Amino acid sequence: PLLMALRQDTVRLLISDDVGIGKTVEAGLIAAELLATGQARGLSVLCSPALAEQWADELRDKFGLDATLVLPSTATRLQRGLGLDESIFGRYPVTVVSTDFIKSPVRRDEYVRAAPDLLIVDEAHTAVSDGTGQGGGKGRTQRHELLRRLAADPQRHLLLVTATPHSGQDTGFRNLLELLDEPLAYIDLDQQQDRALLARYFVQRRRGDIRRYLDQDTPFPRDRESQERPYKLDPAYRDLFDDVLEYARSSVLDDDGQTVRQRVRWWSALALLRSLASSPAAAAATLRTRATNAAAVSPDEADTLGRASVLDLADDEAIESMDTTPGALTTDEEQTPERRKLLTFARAAEALQGTKSDVKLKELFKSVDGLLREGYHPIVFCRYIPTAEYVGEHLTAHLGKRARCAVVTGTLPPAERVARIAELTDEPGPVVLVATDCLSEGVNLQESFDAVLHYDLAWNPTRHEQREGRVDRFGQSRDVVRAVTLYGTDNQIDGLVLEILLRKHNAIRRATGVSVPVPDTSDNVMNAVLEGLLLRGRDYNPEQLILDGLAEPAREALDEAWTSAAEKEKASRTRYAQEGIKPDEVAREVDEVRAALGDAADIETFVYSTMAALGSTVNPTDKALIASTTPLPRALAESLTPGHREPLPFHREPPSPAKEAVLARTDPDVEALARYVLDAALDPEALPDDLSRRLARRAGVFRSGAVETRTSVLLLRYRMNLTLPGRDATTTQVVEHAEIVAYSGNGSSPQWLPPDQAATIFTASAASIGAGPLAEQSLQRTLDDLPALAAQLDLFASQQAQQVLESHRRVRKASGDRLRGLAVEPILPVDVLGTWVYLPEASA
Repeated sequence: PLLMALRQDTVRLLISDDVGIGKTVEAGLIAAELLATGQARGLSVLCSPALAEQWADELRDKFGLDATLVLPSTATRLQRGLGLDESIFGRYPVTVVSTDFIKSPVRRDEYVRAAPDLLIVDEAHTAVSDGTGQGGGKGRTQRHELLRRLAADPQRHLLLVTATPHSGQDTGFRNLLELLDEPLAYIDLDQQQDRALLARYFVQRRRGDIRRYLDQDTPFPRDRESQERPYKLDPAYRDLFDDVLEYARSSVLDDDGQTVRQRVRWWSALALLRSLASSPAAAAATLRTRATNAAAVSPDEADTLGRASVLDLADDEAIESMDTTPGALTTDEEQTPERRKLLTFARAAEALQGTKSDVKLKELFKSVDGLLREGYHPIVFCRYIPTAEYVGEHLTAHLGKRARCAVVTGTLPPAERVARIAELTDEPGPVVLVATDCLSEGVNLQESFDAVLHYDLAWNPTRHEQREGRVDRFGQSRDVVRAVTLYGTDNQIDGLVLEILLRKHNAIRRATGVSVPVPDTSDNVMNAVLEGLLLRGRDYNPEQLILDGLAEPAREALDEAWTSAAEKEKASRTRYAQEGIKPDEVAREVDEVRAALGDAADIETFVYSTMAALGSTVNPTDKALIASTTPLPRALAESLTPGHREPLPFHREPPSPAKEAVLARTDPDVEALARYVLDAALDPEALPDDLSRRLARRAGVFRSGAVETRTSVLLLRYRMNLTLPGRDATTTQVVEHAEIVAYSGNGSSPQWLPPDQAATIFTASAASIGAGPLAEQSLQRTLDDLPALAAQLDLFASQQAQQVLESHRRVRKASGDRLRGLAVEPILPVDVLGTWVYLPEASA
């Protein structure tokens, strides 16, 4: 994606890599590059409020961009500090903004006027209408209007990020493309030339595409093992279920001629049955709560509100409120027969709490115990807040001291959710997280958890996929993750949802290798099943509806539409494959960066030798270096990750478990080690009197078997003015590059060695000859050479500047106008940061 962006004047990309590959990092790389080079002056990330903190953390930790959160909870405070006619987005150049907060007309106009010239839109598929009229409704329309107006500025960079660019509906996909460039909405995707045009804007890769890429393995879980755990209702629970079902059936069949009230009763009945299937706690809360659509004034409004509260809409704009109980009371009147009956049911439900009558809870205990015995750390997903709190309370008591347990629901602000998870996982040991779907989308939980248990079935398979995607993603250290689904065999609903939706979804995913959202026709099947459940007699068996063919046409239509959507998705990933940028082009740029910064072997050698020299005991294993930190100097020990494991493992491949390190240049503990060594070399005053603690020396004389004659090695720092074409004018920045060069002979007639030979000498084992006349004379001889070498060193700098210029031209591959003004000029003289003299071994 970054190379694609560098080839556009105004960057417009749809990044649609699979769940867990790293779309956030890909978008962040592009944003950081555009801001660093002056091609963008500001950045806004539009996302769900639940993901705002995570986006801010990613931008800060990975790219050094301090983002200001613009949320309902922060906007008033931010506005207080503004001057007259000043905007939040003028004061704060980098922001993370709640899409649902900013989309309302009262704020939208101001944002369109003041928004920065670079936008990232997270979960972009929820921000455009798909032509079905279902899903987010008014909220989705408002989001689409906001993005349409923002995209109308031809100078605005726009990065759309989504793992599901089309949900079986071509309209939604084309609406996304239209935001990038209006003509894209009308291209013929069956034509090669049109697909080639699309490839300039659209990138979509599966895990298989990058699992082995550029001769490196990308760490993803090898497999996701799924298991179904059935249970049967306790007789007392079954009696209550039958009584509630009979009440729901009679309330739906009560035709009082008021269509609105009938639709309210319909959705209230479904809410009641679903909450009862979830838990006694959710049932009691629903029975005591007013229906969300009780105040509806039209059948359409009643259906819209009911659908949002009962069904699991894939693109529900209010995912934050999805875990609240929907309510079953259809009137505010006190002491009505209906209210008295529902309160009686509520008391009966409360009496069923606990493992004595709640077989589902008992089955959960068995499943969690099994996962913990196998070393897994599970997340238990529940549909409703009362269910999560109920499960968390009983599970905590059941686990005792065997494992720590915490509950996270939509009642907590996003920042407190993160804090609670951090508190749970801060200490080593078994942990269990109980959560609602407020954590099912976009949140990274793979570092601390490796299994998902669906306590409640979602009525949309996409929700299950999202839940499991929290642990089955890049950064998961487990080779095999687990997914366990609990379902009731006799609660009238679970079996049908499992058979019609969830198993079908998994079968299609296994057969085609892709996961697609459930088609809209699934509502027809669910409606047929639920209507049969509520409109037929007490002896009605929902499965009989399928057997007697009453719902077969609807089910066949669903299967056909779903399979067709999956095949189209599979074909599209081949048809829209990114052919404009070849892997060897990417490899060349990556190799140049690694050559400049050091590869994995260099980092491992550095960590091993440095830790050992500082007194640490370092034990290499198959997967890591295990280093004790107790002997380290206090200044270094205090700069390591607080609470790190002891001894500290440095893993050769990411990811690393919490409180452990990875052998990567950007790992905080590797950075701390490098900073200590560099500071010690440059600031002798900061060192102890014992010079042996100064691990890096800017000058030295060694004997080495890697040389046959006296050889001098120089560490050079090139500084260059890089001028890039900007939006309004060119921008100039100072860039740096370090290089090792080596020569034999003297300054007047040096014999320069090839770069690879210089590197070999520099990294070979060598023994210092210590202080003394020979060392002083040898080093002074090289220092005296430097004035005579200056012209050649300046030539090296000019050659490096030309290489940087060619690299910028190569990755952009754009028109002359795009490259006009691009220039790289060396800043002379070259800085010589270090000089070392290598003498042949004494025997030589």
